[in-house]
Amino acid sequence: MKMNYFVVGTNNMDASIAFYNSLFENTDINYLASTDRMAYWQGEDFAFAVAIPFDEEPASNGNGTMVGFSVGSTDEVKRLYNKVIELGGRGDGEPNPRGPRFSAYVRDLDNNKICFYE
Repeated sequence: MKMNYFVVGTNNMDASIAFYNSLFENTDINYLASTDRMAYWQGEDFAFAVAIPFDEEPASNGNGTMVGFSVGSTDEVKRLYNKVIELGGRGDGEPNPRGPRFSAYVRDLDNNKICFYE
């Protein structure tokens, strides 16, 4: 079994699309399409999306919820960490070795937690 998609909530679809389109530049994750409540990106063998919640309540980040992206190198971990900061997100764990991996933690514009690891 393997994961095939991950969705995070947003309260501002236009800002989220701009954030993730810019973040995923120069990666193998490509923007596919959007509807009035969801936007979709496709990786090699998974999908990622942002969504306005179905229940129409405000989106909020889940305490303990995180999406992780394997990005292939320590340089790419650092580049993407800095890109999130540049895009208005915030750091939540600077690029460093952690256990057997080199990783960094960030928060997007809606405070969703993302991990980049080599």
